[in-house]
Amino acid sequence: MPYRKLQNDELHRLSLDEYKSVEKLPVVILLDNVRSQHNIGSAFRTSDAFRVEKIYLCGITATPPHREIHKTALGAEESVAWEYAEATVDVVRELKARGYIIVAVEQAEGSRSLEDATLRPGQKYAFVFGNEVRGVEQEVVALSDYCLEVPQFGTKHSLNISVTVGIILWHLLHPLFPNKREEENP
Repeated sequence: MPYRKLQNDELHRLSLDEYKSVEKLPVVILLDNVRSQHNIGSAFRTSDAFRVEKIYLCGITATPPHREIHKTALGAEESVAWEYAEATVDVVRELKARGYIIVAVEQAEGSRSLEDATLRPGQKYAFVFGNEVRGVEQEVVALSDYCLEVPQFGTKHSLNISVTVGIILWHLLHPLFPNKREEENP
């Protein structure tokens, strides 16, 4: 069977109003002092794809509206709820008090490997992604319920944050969504 690219109107995506009213997953993202507006925009776009509840932009992390964020977010900064906070630790403490499990995505002593991680149904999670050079602040790592890392096998010790957000969310959240493609193409 030859393949044909689907047109945008054939993808049956939600409108902006529909997206804002649909139930979100009990997952939030914290960007801890992320420098690159392209990484921020990518985090918005990926969060939209997985119906993440909210993004917290902390410290030096830029906020919308911003031309460079929009360049990669492609409008997801309008669909995904977000909030700015000066200190990541304050957001972590607030979310812990509201029952979220705090997961720092960081290479740390005792960290869990992504392939060993699953989400508990009904539990709320907050994933913290750190600065492109320094990672997640140590004070935030210390407050986390656990650390999660993506296994790597090359010479570099880290992945780009936008890639990491995509890997983490896909691995942990895709089981929560029905696979319509499998139903259509057995």
